[in-house]
Amino acid sequence: MREVRLFNSLGGKLETFEPIQEGKVSFYVCGPTVYNDPHIGNFRPVIVFDAWRRLFMALGYKVTFVSNYTDVDDKIINRAKELGIKESQLTEDVIHKFASLVDEVGALQPDITPRPTVYMDQMISYIGDLVDSGAAYEAKNGDVYFKVDSVEDYGELSGNTPESLNAGARIEVNDIKKSPLDFALWKHTDEGIKWQTPWSEGRPGWHTECCVMIASIFKDQGGFIDIHGGGFDLKFPHHENEIAQSKAHNHNKLARYWLHNGFINIDNEKMSKSLGNVILAKDVVAKYGGMPFRLMVLNTHYRAPLTFTEDTIGEAEKNYAKILQTLKSVEIKLELRDIDVTAVKGDEEKEFFDAMCDDLNTPNAISVLYAEMKAANQLLRTREIDVAALSLSYGRIRDYLKVLGIKAPYLELGEEGKRLYRDYDEAKASKNFAKSDEIRAKLMQKGWF
Repeated sequence: MREVRLFNSLGGKLETFEPIQEGKVSFYVCGPTVYNDPHIGNFRPVIVFDAWRRLFMALGYKVTFVSNYTDVDDKIINRAKELGIKESQLTEDVIHKFASLVDEVGALQPDITPRPTVYMDQMISYIGDLVDSGAAYEAKNGDVYFKVDSVEDYGELSGNTPESLNAGARIEVNDIKKSPLDFALWKHTDEGIKWQTPWSEGRPGWHTECCVMIASIFKDQGGFIDIHGGGFDLKFPHHENEIAQSKAHNHNKLARYWLHNGFINIDNEKMSKSLGNVILAKDVVAKYGGMPFRLMVLNTHYRAPLTFTEDTIGEAEKNYAKILQTLKSVEIKLELRDIDVTAVKGDEEKEFFDAMCDDLNTPNAISVLYAEMKAANQLLRTREIDVAALSLSYGRIRDYLKVLGIKAPYLELGEEGKRLYRDYDEAKASKNFAKSDEIRAKLMQKGWF
């Protein structure tokens, strides 16, 4: 298979991808906490890691793609109380809306979408194992904490070592814990959804949930997967604490490769509730469409900060319209020659895949797409169209769009459309412009022009 290079946050360098199982990719991406409508920042990882998934699929790998919905959390409890509804009703509603937006932005639905509430028995057992091994302990209030000093090299993912954390006072002092660095595996609670355990009635800590779901879903691999992905903000403490637990429980680092996408800024400012500049994904999709938003996201390298402005989304709108127009123009020419446009397969796609396999360099890959569109439009302008060359160019464009996840409908003229085009060409040739204008109006009305 073609070599894929990716930037592994665990080590901080580009590495060549080597799967645990030949020809397969086990992929886990941290999903949303489902308490409210997602903002556009929540959808950058959806689009980015979908592109990674599509690339591996295009290269011939069998990909198992997992992304969770966190359906137990303080934010969920508080939001449900505000609305006066059950937590389960809130989470089901938000999950449904989120999944619909996943479709809108052209992402494939995950193969598996685990929820912590379904894996509670496994989580309680996992935490019990850590307590029994001495890697965790029960506090006097019924909480259970992980002992950070029970594992070596804590901080190797994020650089936040115990020494640097203590020196920088980046930790919360808590007299219930043995060390201020220790983090919660189980939390005693008196409100909201809760479960009974040997320690207390409560619910799991966030950092434990993903570990247990990965260990359960990929138990044939010993709870060790190829790729773990998420936003840059999850690197610490969430992903660092996942690694620590996996070291103590499964004696591995949970994943071989850790990928993190950058933030989305609004007009060059960090998006935050305090600044009042949070933009909801549903509003962007409703106003501009899912495909322009996806194109805008992919036009910036996934590890770099992405700035959302009226100009950047507007440019993406224009470029998506050009993609649709190019496809429509080519498909009209090919359909009029009775070529099955859905079966045309491109070749000579090395430059595109070189970009995609170079740590998912989607901006360069999109440049290759635009160059191919330009070549197709040049072929359309020739007096005698080279149908074979146009067919191959069209096939390449469709291949590129599929890997990028840019959806574009196929044009189907049918017999009526072909007849109208023949009549249109004849009217133009005989300089009967009134008739050609009349036919063109009919074609435009049906979306065929």
